Amino acid sequence: MTQPTPVRGEHLPVALSLGASGLPAMPLRAGKVPFGNCPSCANNACGGRPNMKIPGPCTCLAPCHGWAAATTDPGILTSRVWGRAWRQSAAVAYHPGGAGLTVVDLDNEDAIAWADANLPATRTVRTTRGEHWIYRGAMQSANGVRPGVDVKSLMSYARWLGPGTGPLTTLPDAVRALVAREPAPVRPTPVTVPAPTGGGRCPHRSPAFLERGIAMAEQRISEASSGVHATVFGAFLAVLSTHGRCGCLTSAHTARLFAAAQAKGESPRHCTDAWTNALTRLGM
Repeated sequence: MTQPTPVRGEHLPVALSLGASGLPAMPLRAGKVPFGNCPSCANNACGGRPNMKIPGPCTCLAPCHGWAAATTDPGILTSRVWGRAWRQSAAVAYHPGGAGLTVVDLDNEDAIAWADANLPATRTVRTTRGEHWIYRGAMQSANGVRPGVDVKSLMSYARWLGPGTGPLTTLPDAVRALVAREPAPVRPTPVTVPAPTGGGRCPHRSPAFLERGIAMAEQRISEASSGVHATVFGAFLAVLSTHGRCGCLTSAHTARLFAAAQAKGESPRHCTDAWTNALTRLGM
């Protein structure tokens, strides 16, 4: 049986227990989402992990950068800056890939029935709407690999809902194949990016800064498990608010964003509408 979800005051002890067992833990706020980056790390300006094009822990030691903030270090988990997050937290999450695990998130009874017929039995945790099947072994994460099925491992997080039941089974090739499957080709609709309005040299003409921004927008879209329309609009808005007026963006960048959105099921028309609405919101 799944353990009862802890009340807010119990989140830190749960996280410390997870860390002691080797599971990197982190707080979640309402809506099962990570805490936002601190002001020093907004838009990943701190650079995240050195020499890597992905978010990661930095010297601020705050619960920043989503999944990458998860830690087993009790000194960080009990620090003052993390204490503020724990007091506001609504749940505890962990980074499965950081512990060498993969979670197959089955979101409904149909998905569970599919897993029963196609995957080996393993440790199971009951969730609000379905089950988490946990395997020993890490792999690339991906959402929507099948109707109602997400794979959470590296560069992802899963909500902690208790230890579950049953022994851990080695990650099967059938799960790896879900993510390795070649995606259907998408044909993004080209978009014209407005020219710079300031007339001066672009302040963001740094390949690394721009690449991080585009990569984070792609990741935000690809990890959306619900509210895809709103997530796509928010990602477009974030990119345009930083780079839309200064001339950084190229057709290749917008094509990447449209491809990420269409891979989540958005139509070319929805992508165009979201882009246009973001431009309008920003007065561009």
